[in-house]
Amino acid sequence: MSSLSLAVRDASTMLRRNLLHARRYPSMTLNLLLTPIMLLLLFVYVFGDVMSAGIGHGGADRSAYLAYVVPGILLMTIGGTVVGTAVSVSNDMTEGIIARFRTMAIHRGSVLIGHVVGSVLQSILSVVLVGAVAVAVGFRSADATVLEWLAAFGLLVLFAVALTWIAVGMGLISPNAEAASNNALPMILLPLLSSAFVPVDAMPGWFQPIAEYQPFTPAIETLRGLLLGSEIGDNGWIAIVWCLGLTVLGYFWATSKFNRDPN
Repeated sequence: MSSLSLAVRDASTMLRRNLLHARRYPSMTLNLLLTPIMLLLLFVYVFGDVMSAGIGHGGADRSAYLAYVVPGILLMTIGGTVVGTAVSVSNDMTEGIIARFRTMAIHRGSVLIGHVVGSVLQSILSVVLVGAVAVAVGFRSADATVLEWLAAFGLLVLFAVALTWIAVGMGLISPNAEAASNNALPMILLPLLSSAFVPVDAMPGWFQPIAEYQPFTPAIETLRGLLLGSEIGDNGWIAIVWCLGLTVLGYFWATSKFNRDPN
């Protein structure tokens, strides 16, 4: 077998290992998945009318606010899912299995690739489940074309890849699972500080730069435009630049940490 074939085979084995772990220990995935679902239901059914009237400068319309908030909730779902990836990587590093893998004739990068691909698959599955809940409570995307749907899916995958590589790096530098969970907490907090729930221009002036100059806001605005058929403006290429930049940063950070021989 060629070196590429061996690398693909080893990465597939590691992917299967991570998916089996996720299936056997679903509690963390379910806990992280419940957070965006609860926020969706809370903001739609408890705050929906008030928030809609506030940001729309008109009458209360819960369905309009549901359409506004769903894109942010979907990206928040990805941010929550990759927290589990950071914890999983940290567990591998601290429980001795990586030391065992280093003594075996396997492709060195297959361990990280297995974590990344497995996390991306879990993120997309989580997005599908949360999206199904959104549809069940009334979300519709009638104005989006097939091409816009495909672009929205591509953005979700690209965003999941970017955050996953960052989460893998966080897991590698964490001494234990608790520290990994804490290090990855910004993945959950940043969406709360973005345009996920209210427009940036409705925020206090001093807070607007915090919401605007971060990866979640342009990605949310792009996804919102694609799903609702509205204007995207510069947010599309800004979101792509953020995703590519975070992917490259996370990849080199994670691989350099993983390839460093233990003391």
